[in-house]
Amino acid sequence: MVKFMNIDKFFQSKTFKTILLGIGGLIALLLVFKTGMMVGFQKANFFCRWSDNYHQNFGGPRGGFPGGLGDKDFMEANGAVGQIIKVATSSLVIKGRGDVEKVILVNDDTIINRLKETIAIDALRVDDTVVVIGEPNNDGQIEAKLIRVMPEPSIGMKVDGMPKRFLR
Repeated sequence: MVKFMNIDKFFQSKTFKTILLGIGGLIALLLVFKTGMMVGFQKANFFCRWSDNYHQNFGGPRGGFPGGLGDKDFMEANGAVGQIIKVATSSLVIKGRGDVEKVILVNDDTIINRLKETIAIDALRVDDTVVVIGEPNNDGQIEAKLIRVMPEPSIGMKVDGMPKRFLR
């Protein structure tokens, strides 16, 4: 009988309540952690499937665009496509869709390619058609990471100032 009284006192003690509260807090913490892992897994799975279908999501075949880009209307979220209208020491101005001019900032880390050759900014010329990938800054300029000079368009194949079809 004495042993049972000690157990009853233990269950009513502050020590037991503290242990019980600690275990409850640990279980709650583990549930929050598990929920975060499940949400992270779902986000990663979504983006993995999204990138596998990138060409379908943006209107193109999985193997690329045979015969050129055609007259597809592509997004320019973090970059630009257009013709160079001004070349400076560390920047370009290009004219894109709807005659919108965009300032492109070029730094030492910017890669500039013409076909398979890496070139310097001084090799760029007015009227070259370029595709720019970069990040917008607070001034609305694009800080270029990659500039790709596209091949000359077919003769007479321009729509709205933009080449209608690029040669491969």
